Amino acid sequence: MRAIQIERFGGPEVLQLAEVADPEPVAGLVPIEVTTAGVNYADTHQAEDSYLARQQLPLIPGAEVVGTDPDGHRVVALLGNGGYAERVRAHPSVTFPRPETGDDVTALALVLQGTTAWHLLRTSARMEPTESVVVISAAGGVGSLAVQLARIWGAGRVIGTASSEEKRDIAGELGADVTVDVSGVDAETVRERLVQANEGRPVDVVLEMTGGAVFDGSLAALAPFGRLVTYGLASRRGPTPVSATALMATSRAVIGFWLVQALRRRHGIGPAMEELLALAGSGGLRVLDGGHYPLADAARAHQDLRSRRTAGKLVLDVRPRR
Repeated sequence: MRAIQIERFGGPEVLQLAEVADPEPVAGLVPIEVTTAGVNYADTHQAEDSYLARQQLPLIPGAEVVGTDPDGHRVVALLGNGGYAERVRAHPSVTFPRPETGDDVTALALVLQGTTAWHLLRTSARMEPTESVVVISAAGGVGSLAVQLARIWGAGRVIGTASSEEKRDIAGELGADVTVDVSGVDAETVRERLVQANEGRPVDVVLEMTGGAVFDGSLAALAPFGRLVTYGLASRRGPTPVSATALMATSRAVIGFWLVQALRRRHGIGPAMEELLALAGSGGLRVLDGGHYPLADAARAHQDLRSRRTAGKLVLDVRPRR
């Protein structure tokens, strides 16, 4: 089968199209003939072996696919890796029917980025109605969905950050009350801009995936009992170490999130997917189509993602329609 295979860790240049053996049959796993694969920022970390789970070579990246199961049903599935390929095996607990009324992009966006946004707000931040919510990278795959969910669930003020005017306009269209740029500035400026965006008040919740000064400034912008949920390190720069006594003195919380842990909960991502699919089906949740790339152009997709040239959900057309 055709797949994108990594023989050495590195940047986008290590993603190469190759002919590889089909995945071995495994009892209990669902064989899927893949038509479309999702691209996530975490995949760029996977390619350089800088992600939370260590990777082994040779590696086929990719954590989500849409395709056809042996009974001819269209399904969307979550994977540990292996998604950038024509065939995969998925666990039935993370394999869901692809809605007939939706499209592949929507299904792919919801199964990983959507469930992440859902758990960030519901499980980790435990957002309450009327609270202020900051979404860093609000036009990205997770961020664009988190902005909408925060608005749907009654946030008092939704603040989105993005690095360009075009992306800030997108965040505003999705439901952000105000948008700001916090890229390329120091932590104190990040804090000032977030507080100013919240009408001069510290904020209640921040969903943060950049690291570095953005993490530091976002933490400083929190109100007492505010929560910062960290779920990425897009800048490849770690934040300043957090002092336990500083957290105590301000009654702030820093919470880490990795979707793998949500999968290990009793009901996994099932409740999240059920609600997200219902919202998308009713038109209450909008997925941004960030662009389609042929499977052979996976490296270009990673380049565009890392250079911040994209918004919304990127996908690889594994078997493009003719």
